[in-house]
Amino acid sequence: MPELPDVEGFRRTLAAHGVGKRITGVTTLDAGVLRGVSARRLRETLRHQRFGEPRRRGKLLIVPVDGRPATMVLHFGMTGSLEWSELDDRNRHDRVIFAFDDGELRYRDMRKLQGLRLLAGDAELDRLLADTGPDALDVPKERFRVLLGRRRGIKQLLTDQAVLAGLGNLLADEILWRARLAPQVRAADLDGTAADRLHREMREVLRAAVKAGRVPPRTTWLTGRRDEPSGTCPRCGTVLEHGRVGGRGTVWCPRCQAG
Repeated sequence: MPELPDVEGFRRTLAAHGVGKRITGVTTLDAGVLRGVSARRLRETLRHQRFGEPRRRGKLLIVPVDGRPATMVLHFGMTGSLEWSELDDRNRHDRVIFAFDDGELRYRDMRKLQGLRLLAGDAELDRLLADTGPDALDVPKERFRVLLGRRRGIKQLLTDQAVLAGLGNLLADEILWRARLAPQVRAADLDGTAADRLHREMREVLRAAVKAGRVPPRTTWLTGRRDEPSGTCPRCGTVLEHGRVGGRGTVWCPRCQAG
């Protein structure tokens, strides 16, 4: 599932290959990924225009259209990506193609759980972002402490995009493991020391993952051991626990994260 580091990678791809260049064509191969916009309006709005500098908010990629009161917003769901290619090698899961003189940007998504929006003006964008929490990479420690003051499980809170934007299953489990916190603990029960430790570990994990362009499956990370049949904790060697917390598949170390 694309999480914050993946979407940051897609942002860099668009910034490197799609900004400032004339869009020569827009082809919708599967309108099932369009949300609130028709293939015709998308094509007519974007063709012969240029993308401005993209930005990210959690898992959302926000792309202004230069010279027009329009903003494209991409949500990658569980299987989405944004790929650049200079070759005629389209994938069967490519859904929308943005053509340029020197290649194509391809919005690719196998399961089509989310998709692409085209918003008219800042007011529509503000309404969309009103349901999205602060970005997990940028949220200050003081704001983070306030967010934790809720009577909810910490794993549920970290993965709720309306509370904190950008974290999914892999990142939340990794961060909680590094902070030595059980995923079942209530957020409001954390003291100041634990809250600050969680914030620090979240920042460090995200910075490393953004640098790698993904949540790296390193053997020194929980991520690198979680899918092994009898995976053990990289820190203490205890066999990892697998279960469901807040309806999500969750992995943790019963020794390091005892409480």
